[in-house]
Amino acid sequence: MGQMTSIIFIVVMFAFLYFFMIRPQKKQQQKHQQMLKQISRGDKVTTIGRLHGVVDEVNEADKTVTLDCDGIYLVFDLSAVARVTPKEGAAAAKPAEPATSEATSEASATDSAADSEATSATEDADSEAK
Repeated sequence: MGQMTSIIFIVVMFAFLYFFMIRPQKKQQQKHQQMLKQISRGDKVTTIGRLHGVVDEVNEADKTVTLDCDGIYLVFDLSAVARVTPKEGAAAAKPAEPATSEATSEASATDSAADSEATSATEDADSEAK
């Protein structure tokens, strides 16, 4: 009976290690690989050494990336890229979420109330100056 419990305990420990350590690490690794596959010219990147630059060229054959760091071109392994920020146009190309009519009417009501308060404050300041 004691030997059976120790075997069950070891199996439970391996399951725990897999689900809480190995599996999340594999998912993170796959996410990083996907990010590296989508890297393109103009993307802003940060290397594992915390160097910030803009991608000038991606060489898939050699698995390297050339970064423009304020006019200095440096070549890194693709695996040295820690984080990618897509280029400005890619973020703007995403469609904005449509605002509901309620949110729009509330925003315009708030704006008009703020405008009337600002106008009142300006008129009060003008009358005091006279």
